[in-house]
Amino acid sequence: MPVGIRQQRLITVLALSGPRPRSYLAGLLWPESSQRQAAGSVRTAVFKLRHELPGLLTDEIEPVSLCSGVRVDVHELRRRVDPELVDDAVDPGIEEMLAGVELLPGWYDDWVLYQQERWRSFRIAALEAMARQRLESGNPEGAVIAARHAAELEPLRERSQALLIRAQVLAGDPAAALRTHEHFRRRLWEEMGLHPSPRLKSELGEVLVSDDVRRPVALAKAPKSAAAVYLTRS
Repeated sequence: MPVGIRQQRLITVLALSGPRPRSYLAGLLWPESSQRQAAGSVRTAVFKLRHELPGLLTDEIEPVSLCSGVRVDVHELRRRVDPELVDDAVDPGIEEMLAGVELLPGWYDDWVLYQQERWRSFRIAALEAMARQRLESGNPEGAVIAARHAAELEPLRERSQALLIRAQVLAGDPAAALRTHEHFRRRLWEEMGLHPSPRLKSELGEVLVSDDVRRPVALAKAPKSAAAVYLTRS
C-alpha cells in the first residue's frame, strides 16, 4: 500500500538512524512548523503507518522504531561487505552493486545529504578493501575491477588510483597503468592545481624505465592551467 511523503520520510529516518524520540523526528522532518504542530505531524504519521503498514513500527510510544524483523537493504549490504572483514568469500558481482547503488537519489534534505556522503565513503572503503585483499591473494585482475569502481566513485582520491595502478601493473598491463597515472595527473592539476604525490608514481615501479611504454606518456600534452525498506537504487 503506498504511503504519503511524510510517512516515507519518517520511515527513511528510522531505517537509516535507528530508533528516535518523537521530539527529534519533529525537529528534523518539520523544522518550519511550531513545536506543537511538528509534534502533531509526527503523531499523525506514526498513527497512519501503524494502520496502513502493520508490523512496520513497534507499538512503543517512545522511541519511535521499526520492528526488529524489518530488513533495510543498506544495512544488509553493509553487513555483507564490511571493509574490516573483506575476504575471498565476498559474493561475486558485489563490486558492481556497490558501484551502482545510490542512496535515496533525488533527495536533497541536509540530513539525507549527510547519509549519502556516509554511504559513498563506505562504498569506496569497501571497494578499496576488496582490491587490497585480491592483490594479497594473487588476483590482480579482480583487484583492477574493484579499484576502478572505487576510483570512479571518487576520481580525485589518490588512494584508489594507487590501488588501480598497482593492480594494472601486476595484471601485466603497464600501458593501462601509465594511462591511469597520466589521466589522474592531468585531472588533479586541472581541477585542483595539485600534483600527485611521489608515492603514486612509485606504484609504476620499473614500468617507468621501459622504452616501450614511456614514449606515449612523454608525447602527452601538458595540462591546462588550473581553473524491505528499500533506500537504494541502481
